[in-house]
Amino acid sequence: MPPASTALITNDAVVLGMLAVTLGAVFWSASRTEGFWKKFYTYVPALLLCYLIPALFNTMGLIDGNASKLYPMARDYLLPSALVLLCIAIDFGAVIRLGPKAVIMFLTGTAGVMLGALAAYAAMNVIHPETVAGDTWRGMTTVAGSWIGGGANQAAMKEVFEVDATLFGQFVAVDVLVANVWMAVLLFLASRSEAFDRWTGADLSAINELKSSIEKYQAEHSRIASLTDVMVIVAIGLGVTGLSHFLAAPTVAWISSLPAEWRLQDYSLTSNFFWIVVYATTFGLLLSFTRARSMEGAGASTIGSAMLYILVATIGMHMDLSALLEKPWLFLLGLIWISVHGGLMLLVAKLIRAPLFFMAVGSQANIGGAASAPVVATAFHPALAPVGVLLAVLGYALGTYGAYITGLLLRGMAT
Repeated sequence: MPPASTALITNDAVVLGMLAVTLGAVFWSASRTEGFWKKFYTYVPALLLCYLIPALFNTMGLIDGNASKLYPMARDYLLPSALVLLCIAIDFGAVIRLGPKAVIMFLTGTAGVMLGALAAYAAMNVIHPETVAGDTWRGMTTVAGSWIGGGANQAAMKEVFEVDATLFGQFVAVDVLVANVWMAVLLFLASRSEAFDRWTGADLSAINELKSSIEKYQAEHSRIASLTDVMVIVAIGLGVTGLSHFLAAPTVAWISSLPAEWRLQDYSLTSNFFWIVVYATTFGLLLSFTRARSMEGAGASTIGSAMLYILVATIGMHMDLSALLEKPWLFLLGLIWISVHGGLMLLVAKLIRAPLFFMAVGSQANIGGAASAPVVATAFHPALAPVGVLLAVLGYALGTYGAYITGLLLRGMAT
């Protein structure tokens, strides 16, 4: 039985109210057109605050993000609904025309995680050898699985490399905190994308075409939403989410019945969440070819974005900055690791003149997966959320391969 929470507020209804007020306050202050708030948000992105303020609540002990059931709710119900509503107005042809740079940056992110593991291990072997002594390399394989793929890949590495439960728990903490810090960095960079894209000399024509096609559609079909419109939008979002859950269970059951030697679980194919996201995104894209697309004029993507921001706040709840004090050397290893990943992304982005959007979403599709890649994509434009999902799904497929190879290399360095 898990220990009782020591947080000041443990009632999820109260916590949800706090998050709602926080989000409302951030958006209200960000909408000010003059004075202090205008200057403040020139330097601090609103989306970053939606993420960091709940993290501060958790760090100060006001709430306990790990004990709360709000994140599973937002992940399983609001995220699929948001994906459906954000996909409704998508110009799928324009997504295809984004070209190969998005995939190149995603694969660079995967390579960055693998190389970063080796570089971090070697660096800590010089800085603080005790940190990487013994079986530390085994624990690192689980982070590699998580950062290339997701939870299923992480669990697979735990079994493949026989990671001790205590060591596994320590690296889960490294995984969560470092990944959250990196997501905060990406959200901060997103607000400065124009300067970054000037530095890389990026060609933004395909991205701008996608944005403009969505904005043109919104302008042509925009109307004041009636209660009927809102209820239809909610019905589409939650209805497709319900259908996705309904289909995910038998899909997982059927795949689980296939021969064990196929090891389909290593690719997240036996994960309910994986199939929920795949079905929700697929149905959302299919609906963009139907009359349901007209709901964008009544604000479908706005409602979807609101759902996504609630998810952002619940993700932030899991960040505990005080954890740095408990295992500082392990976290330094994680920070070196993610820095190598980020450095390689910057280098390749400059070499191929990739926009910041491709770098940020390609990175988060690796590090954060399908639950947070759409969040980073939406920081650039709501129309770009499906790109984050598509890349994250690719990560699930590569996670086990990349992490296993990384594990073999780390084992070689340790012996």
